[in-house]
Amino acid sequence: MAVLVTGGAGYIGSHMVWALLDAGEDVVVIDRLSTGFQWAVAPEARFYQGDVADAPLLARIFAENSIDAVIHFAGSIVVPDSMSDPLGYYENNTVKTRSLIASTIAAGVPHFVFSSTAAVYGTPDSLQPVLETALLRPESPYGSSKLMSEIMLRDAASAHDFRYTALRYFNVAGADPRGRTGQSSAGATHLIKVACATALGRRQEMSIYGTDYPTPDGTCIRDYIHVTDLAAAHLKALERMRAGGGSLTANCGYGRGFSVRDVLDAVKTVHGSAFAIRVEGRRAGDPASIVADATLARTELGWVPKHDDLGGIIRSALDWEAHLMRKNSY
Repeated sequence: MAVLVTGGAGYIGSHMVWALLDAGEDVVVIDRLSTGFQWAVAPEARFYQGDVADAPLLARIFAENSIDAVIHFAGSIVVPDSMSDPLGYYENNTVKTRSLIASTIAAGVPHFVFSSTAAVYGTPDSLQPVLETALLRPESPYGSSKLMSEIMLRDAASAHDFRYTALRYFNVAGADPRGRTGQSSAGATHLIKVACATALGRRQEMSIYGTDYPTPDGTCIRDYIHVTDLAAAHLKALERMRAGGGSLTANCGYGRGFSVRDVLDAVKTVHGSAFAIRVEGRRAGDPASIVADATLARTELGWVPKHDDLGGIIRSALDWEAHLMRKNSY
């Protein structure tokens, strides 16, 4: 059987493709290449360029390949952009996911892994790690668009022979330890990506957005997870469903947070030099602090992270950024 990876030419999707191939899986990729790169797709994967809402194309892909699972990464992910273009985010993340779910069910594919987000929680009531049972109150159209997709999956699974795993990502960072892929988009807003690019001179300066949050140093706190560990959680989710496990929603994070200033200090330490930082006002839609309680992923999926080290995450991101500089890729 094969696994269809949507958005497999993007940051997390390209890591997932390599992880599946490393595990001996047959892999099919669909990506419209709006933010991804075809060169980032492992050559052993079968690639289709197109949109996940293109029902005829999806029907052809399912007909041409023996697919038993879909892992869905395709979507828009920038919180501030979602505040200025909410309808675009609902179209790309919710409406198109609805089309993909419908095509998946119509093809009789029983397993679906969904790329969700900690943004569904908004700002928790305390600085304690957040459980999956916490109140869901997203503060951005991005978070709302992902929550709507989770609801669709829940309802579809209750009406059809169909199971899903929704993984709520915390802050994904780093790059493949073997140097095969990484975060490559020139306009990426991920903090560690931007800090590494600035440290290496690809940007003249970077910004801190808000220093007056109710956190120890006034900057936002996040739980940073290495992209390789995140891909491993998807493999575990697929394994569990194939073994008969039911639908599940689980957090993916390490359970400890770092502030923006913590991360920037760590990048300076790992890289060995300082870089220019500008302090600006808060961005709309940014929660003050959010850290995962990932007990469910560990117990239900048997997920055991192997890269829980901020310095190691940063080193892998710096190595990939240096690789992009050598390639002169953007």
